[in-house]
Amino acid sequence: MPASKAQQKAQNKWIAKAYDRVNLTLAKGRKAEIKAHAEAQGESVNGFITRAIDETIERDAGKE
Repeated sequence: MPASKAQQKAQNKWIAKAYDRVNLTLAKGRKAEIKAHAEAQGESVNGFITRAIDETIERDAGKE
C-alpha cells in the first residue's frame, strides 16, 4: 500500500532534518557497475558508498 501524501511529506521533512545529501556525478555506466557490486555484497548503493567512504577515511587516518 503506497504512503499517503501526508506520510510522504512527513518522511521527506524528517529526512531533510536528519540527513545531508550529496549529489554524485559518475561517468556513464559506473552507476550500473556500482549497483551490481552493491547488490552482490547484499547492500544498497547508499550503504555501499557510505561503507566505502568510511573505510577510506579510516585507512587514510592511519597514514598520518
